[in-house]
Amino acid sequence: MSDWKTTLRLVEMLDDSGAIDDKGKKKLTSAVGEAAEIVEKLGCREMIPFATSAVRSATNSDEVLDYVEKQTGVRLEVLSGEDEARLTFLAVRRWYGWSAGRITNFDIGGGSLEISTGTDEQPDLARSLDLGAGRLTHQWFDTDPPERRRINSLRDYIDAELMGPAKEFARYGEPGLAVGTSKTFRTLARLTGAAPSSAGPFVKRTLTAPGLRQLIAFISRMTAADRAELEGISADRSHQIVAGALVAEASMRALGVEQMEICPWALREGVILRRIDKGLE
Repeated sequence: MSDWKTTLRLVEMLDDSGAIDDKGKKKLTSAVGEAAEIVEKLGCREMIPFATSAVRSATNSDEVLDYVEKQTGVRLEVLSGEDEARLTFLAVRRWYGWSAGRITNFDIGGGSLEISTGTDEQPDLARSLDLGAGRLTHQWFDTDPPERRRINSLRDYIDAELMGPAKEFARYGEPGLAVGTSKTFRTLARLTGAAPSSAGPFVKRTLTAPGLRQLIAFISRMTAADRAELEGISADRSHQIVAGALVAEASMRALGVEQMEICPWALREGVILRRIDKGLE
């Protein structure tokens, strides 16, 4: 088994027109090329290349995809926001099983927020909003630490964006088992006292609304460098964790969630599981 990751932060490389700039194109191409080399080196039979929010929302998405393919020979498939939510939900359902009943899942990425709910392997409702931690940090914060008035304005903006989806989810009743996936939620849980990753994936980790509110009051006054010194947060995430925390708190509040569990499986596992399912058909 091999695991390789690299941080891109493409959503922070969108210019004023919403296009991925040259730096972003080259960074993405380099990452895809390196991944393809690893796939070949390890003798993998199949590569499943896909892109999410940053490429999906870019005004020059097709141009970027063509460029990457020309340079690497790899054609990225762009997942829709709804597909991203559905595949993440599948992974969460497989992790918790049928006995969990209704699951409502929240996933905060760099570019978007996905929320889904359901009692089966396919959610009854899946929504994607451009409320990613990196995107909002890039668009709203221009000081370090962020100004209080900008934090308040961003909180109002997030609440407004969630108002419509919250009404849709309310039609399905109580959230049931609330689950958070993605690095943002894992980091927030760790910062509020959850077990570290070294404790393994089977340790129960939770994030509470009161704990999250206290955390926001604390980290919003710190610089990114100071936040990076906290146990459980990486240097490449410290600059965007305030925006991520605001989205997490607002989305939990909008759907009436006071506590959620943190699931170690997310989109990547959902993509793999769906591929396995198709292979068994």
